[in-house]
Amino acid sequence: MLDFYKISYKTNLCGKAKYGQNYYDFGEGGLVFTAPNQLFETPPDNDASSGYMLLIHPDFLLSYPLAKKIKQYGFFSYSANEALHLSDKEKATIISIFNIVEEELNSRIDDFSQEVLISQIELLLNYANRFYKRQFITRKAVSNNLLQKLEEILDDYFNNNKSLSQGIPTVQYLSEHLNISPSYLSDMLRSLTGRNAQHHIHDKLIEKAKEKLSSTGLSVSEIAYELGFEHPQSFSKLFKTKTNFSPLEFRQSFN
Repeated sequence: MLDFYKISYKTNLCGKAKYGQNYYDFGEGGLVFTAPNQLFETPPDNDASSGYMLLIHPDFLLSYPLAKKIKQYGFFSYSANEALHLSDKEKATIISIFNIVEEELNSRIDDFSQEVLISQIELLLNYANRFYKRQFITRKAVSNNLLQKLEEILDDYFNNNKSLSQGIPTVQYLSEHLNISPSYLSDMLRSLTGRNAQHHIHDKLIEKAKEKLSSTGLSVSEIAYELGFEHPQSFSKLFKTKTNFSPLEFRQSFN
């Protein structure tokens, strides 16, 4: 567990890395991002790996906009098996930034050193953002399969009335059943559909609410509780926001 942001690119890492309670094979290499205080165990045969690793203490970013912005990059919360795999051209771009950082650190420190390093770190993160979006697209078949599974999980959740005992499904619940991190799930969905995981949950809630309002005699309160809401008012507010109708207005439109 480190106090640093860690950005590492491993080119020929042999063995397996442990992240949380799971092991992942990194034989193909990849770019991995770790936020401070995340648990990460490196493989015992560390000598067999090569690549680059950049450690950034949060204090180094203080007084710069990047101190706040860096927390908005979702890939610092991705699991280790969600590494960014780069094309040869992308790899050359990333490594060139690592080389500039290394050269800057090894040269004489002056009044501009911190600004130069900060700008290179931000450039690296922006490229990573772009390349992750490319990875979502090039792995669209895998992503579409996950999207289909997500719909099946939500259908099963509501069709089997799990919402009665467990409440509204959470992004964490979905990510655990899909074996991916919550941040990766939301970013993947946003890339595919323009909507994050929370939006997909709300869409499914409204879909099920419409079914119940149009085909059952249940009261609005009963429907709200069946869908996992603690307070009917919260259900009515969400329904109104999503449909521009109150639940009662929607029901009356079918009569």
